[in-house]
Amino acid sequence: MDNTVYINDVGPRDGLQNQATVLTPAQRLQLIEALVDAGVTAIEAGSFVSEKAVPAMAGTGEIFRQLPAPDKVRYSALVPTMKYYELARDAGAKVLEVFVCATETMNQKNIRASIDDSMAAAGEVIKRANEEGIEVIACIAVAWECPFEGKTDPAQVKKMARQFLDMGASRLLIADTIGAANPLAVAELMSDLVAEHGADKLACHFHDTRAMGVANAFSALQTGIRHFDSSVGGLGGCPFAPGATGNVATEDLVMMLHQMGFETGIDLVKLMAAGQLAGELTGTCTGGRADRWRRLQLEKGRSLA
Repeated sequence: MDNTVYINDVGPRDGLQNQATVLTPAQRLQLIEALVDAGVTAIEAGSFVSEKAVPAMAGTGEIFRQLPAPDKVRYSALVPTMKYYELARDAGAKVLEVFVCATETMNQKNIRASIDDSMAAAGEVIKRANEEGIEVIACIAVAWECPFEGKTDPAQVKKMARQFLDMGASRLLIADTIGAANPLAVAELMSDLVAEHGADKLACHFHDTRAMGVANAFSALQTGIRHFDSSVGGLGGCPFAPGATGNVATEDLVMMLHQMGFETGIDLVKLMAAGQLAGELTGTCTGGRADRWRRLQLEKGRSLA
């Protein structure tokens, strides 16, 4: 088993899009710089979407033109349609993410289109991006449960996974958008997907709504998954999914991985500082579930590993 785990911090996008406080592009860059300083080498820096619908993502193009250490960090952005793909490409984005929800109701609420129409639109973006040398990751949202339809049919997720890879997506991101998965359900779905496509083609994105984000990440880890999304400070939540709270905190995930002997390349102490900055900028409580314990260890001069 590979001993390295790759963390993509989605705080500057997924973490901020549903916060009451809207940060300026300069403040978002400040958070990104703190993550880079902590050794995070993959960051979702924003999304190219309607600024009216998601005001927290206004100015993403400006941010992409000022990103720190662009040769050392893998920056990505979410794009919903070809129009926004072109904006992202023109701003210099080299890694993009498209997404489609695995249930019709959620897809209509989020994208205002059917699954079939959204898959077709995503396919057009992936084809164009491959022609222009831009990588595209395909996200399957509400892969375990939908806030409107309940449990998601695993067969639907598997069908969409095949379609996305056939279209030319570089990797599949399987997302527990509302934090409703449990470790057994994660093991079942991810084991099947790993068996069909290989672990390197897959990544997982968990929310911590029911306090099982880290447990679900561990379950996916056991199936061979080595690519994960997480959000600094545990910020997050989908504005189109009722009940969805923060993503699994990068600090909690990195702590677990380090204590288990995995390598991430991330300095946990500096990451905690980035999480504290995220809290100061947004006016929210951040740090993850184990933040109090970690700070107590540091006060006593003890190791976090």
